[in-house]
Amino acid sequence: MKERPRLAVRLMQAQALVIGVGGVTLIVAAILVAPQLFHIHLIDSGVGDLEAQAHAERAFASSFAISVGVAVIAALLTAGAISVFLVRRVSRPVERLAESAQAVASGTYDVTVPDAAFSRELDQLSSSFNDMAHRLAETEVTRSRLLADLAHELRTPLATLEAYIEGMEDGVLATDATSWGIMLAQVERLRRLASDLRTVAAAEEHALGLHLEPCDAALLAASAVAAASPRYLAKGVNLRLSESREPLGVTVDPIRIEQVLANLLDNALRHTPAGGSVTVGALRSAGDIRIVVSDTGDGLTTHQRSMVFERFYRADPSRLSADGGGSGLGLTIARAILVDHGGAIEVSSAGAGLGTTFTIRLPPTPAARGTKEALPSSNAYQKNSQPTS
Repeated sequence: MKERPRLAVRLMQAQALVIGVGGVTLIVAAILVAPQLFHIHLIDSGVGDLEAQAHAERAFASSFAISVGVAVIAALLTAGAISVFLVRRVSRPVERLAESAQAVASGTYDVTVPDAAFSRELDQLSSSFNDMAHRLAETEVTRSRLLADLAHELRTPLATLEAYIEGMEDGVLATDATSWGIMLAQVERLRRLASDLRTVAAAEEHALGLHLEPCDAALLAASAVAAASPRYLAKGVNLRLSESREPLGVTVDPIRIEQVLANLLDNALRHTPAGGSVTVGALRSAGDIRIVVSDTGDGLTTHQRSMVFERFYRADPSRLSADGGGSGLGLTIARAILVDHGGAIEVSSAGAGLGTTFTIRLPPTPAARGTKEALPSSNAYQKNSQPTS
């Protein structure tokens, strides 16, 4: 493909054309108009001597030509200098953007376009490009880390399946219910991992297809407690519901919020030993609705708190083999779902062994900001949500 001229060349050509047309127009107009006007003024002034008229017209033509020539040269030089200045100020940021865009297209994301102070539009363009490059860099890092983490997560169940299949083929392992059970557990782990990855991707791309409806946060908390109670009872962990005395209206997808609460309760159960307790409560605070899940379990260090919502992060990796563990995506999914609702999730802990508290924050429904009669009471869930021990 034929190489096209640079932007600076094009701009200079356009400026030169404008200046040239202006100069020619000035000269032609001066040659055609000025002498005629001067001749008319001579006659009107009463100069009747033809020789005097001719001498005056020659003097005017000579001085006018010199003046116009000097003015045109000065104007051309000034216009040319200003044009060069403007072209450089406009073309250089655009050239840097083009070079940076080419670098990004080739996979190099650590590029920075200097701020273009010439105009607000160019400065905004540079800032937007830098933001885009930064986000692409973060996305690439996340993608690489996700692939590495995913490969690590797949390795264990696949290795287990391979070992059992080979063992059963060689007759080393018995083809009995125990072997089949272990293999099915690994297949279920792979299925859960694939499902969780799909949910995380959909949530972070705002493609969950949320079905929002007015709900009572207290009812959602009570429902989650009722659903988790059998698991807590089996492990000997006390699950308590701190009931709200007022309706707490939120507009959410109840299935997705129940999924978030189920993840938090499973996480709390996993990290709370027998004899410990987990408390769930909903309340109105600081202009939003909060659902709090607090346990007396393992607790988190400062480093663990900063990492707990990352993909595949486990505060205690040994639990993966000890209790079947989660996919390492539960809290990541919870955060993504809540962000898609316009909410957030926070974690706090006094330290290792001192328990952990997760706080869900959701915006209240507009009607619920000043009224209490629009939503049902959580008393309907009392019979299903009594404390278990």
